[in-house]
Amino acid sequence: MTESPELLILGLGNVLLGDDGLGAAAVARLERGYNIPPGVRVADGGTLGLALLGLFAESEHVILVDAIRVDAPPGTSVRVDGDEVAPAVRERLSPHQVGVADLLDAARLIDSFPASVTLLGLVPERMDLSIERSDPVNEGLDGLVEAIVREARGLGYELSPKSGAGARDSRAGGVMHDYRVQQER
Repeated sequence: MTESPELLILGLGNVLLGDDGLGAAAVARLERGYNIPPGVRVADGGTLGLALLGLFAESEHVILVDAIRVDAPPGTSVRVDGDEVAPAVRERLSPHQVGVADLLDAARLIDSFPASVTLLGLVPERMDLSIERSDPVNEGLDGLVEAIVREARGLGYELSPKSGAGARDSRAGGVMHDYRVQQER
């Protein structure tokens, strides 16, 4: 039995729906290019929704990685934090959003919501039946991985680049936009 992660980095989305698979692609790149320290778990949650409740609820901090629909050009980096995450997953994620919203609600109901939850992602261009991602999303993936590394660093976890793995310096490139999702009243 392994210890519960203090930080969970969870890729979400359906790899069969084009850009919706960017969460899985980002966490795969993260694992290939960075040394993951003790206390951090990187996982591809796919479209599992409530099946992720145990892992989600036992984590102190969670970084969700997914396609996020906002009024911005495809490939734009997006960061949603804190109380804005729940409304964002209900309104801004892809076809699996109901499962993610249920996951957040269930964690609150059992009084096991992580101390912090951040949603990082890219604006998708297309989410149709395809195993290929659009050019804007592919071009934004390295910046998204760097944003994940910066977010983990801000929580006190140092993900260091693997030597010779072709990982870019996490301080380089990619500006993450902090979009505040307004709830309709």
